Amino acid sequence: MEKDSPHELWKPRYWPLWAAVGLVYSAAHLPYACEPAIGSCFGLLYAALQPRRRAIARDNLKRCFPEKSPAEIRRLARAHFRALGMGFIETAMGWWRPDDRLPPVVIEGLGHLREALSHNRGVLLLTAHFTALEIGARFISREVAVGALYRPGDNPVLDLLMRRGRERRTRIAIPRDDIRTLLRTLAGNIPVWYATDQGYTGKNSALVPFFGIPAPTHLGLSRLARASGAPVVPFCVRRLPGRAGFRVLIAPPLSDFPGPDPVEDANRVHRLLEQYIRMMPEQYLWSHDRFKDHPRGRPGPMSVSPE
Repeated sequence: MEKDSPHELWKPRYWPLWAAVGLVYSAAHLPYACEPAIGSCFGLLYAALQPRRRAIARDNLKRCFPEKSPAEIRRLARAHFRALGMGFIETAMGWWRPDDRLPPVVIEGLGHLREALSHNRGVLLLTAHFTALEIGARFISREVAVGALYRPGDNPVLDLLMRRGRERRTRIAIPRDDIRTLLRTLAGNIPVWYATDQGYTGKNSALVPFFGIPAPTHLGLSRLARASGAPVVPFCVRRLPGRAGFRVLIAPPLSDFPGPDPVEDANRVHRLLEQYIRMMPEQYLWSHDRFKDHPRGRPGPMSVSPE
């Protein structure tokens, strides 16, 4: 049975999820001035209903910001879930809201992307999992048609929404393991946004320091850049205070990338992402189990997974 068949998607076990999607969809079509407060409520409710995610977020924050007091960590974790709740609404806005009703945005460095595309090898748009990532990619796609990777999931409702949402607003949505399609897309001079900061313990991975802590990391960015010849252009998306909208920062392409060592390349990427995260720590996805490859509190040795 297809995961996205009507019979599968409307089974009773998915009704609560459809109700939540309906709430987020409705909130995404309200005036922007009232959405931050609603998003905060969504995020705090999610934290209350997901104690494991709440514990992961606090643990990650304690590890990555050891200089902060327990009270500061609690406040930052709470701010993270508020930002995550707003990210739910912004994801729905990015997928379903018309261009003329999107919030204000300032895009800095768009010339870096256009110049990189002038070499006709595509671009790997490097970013991290910030809570405003989906709407940030939408802002870029209004200026330059982009492709997007997505990870097929076990939940057929979320899988369908993710795939169709990205198909609707990008040139192409590519399953993350479909390397041939990704390379063909780059060969067609289409930029593809690529986030490499989530925990990965499979083939072609290594433990690479992230905020000084060994984290299981996919090393595919170096191989993709080498195989395609596509420049790697970093970008990040920041939700501005109040209701001021967003700032998308597109940086110049990474120089001398890839290098001879994929692990060192990943280390270099982590240092860059850390700079972006420190600019807006509450807006990073701390509720993801980034350090799951070794026992918590006891970082393991650096190692490269076997090919």
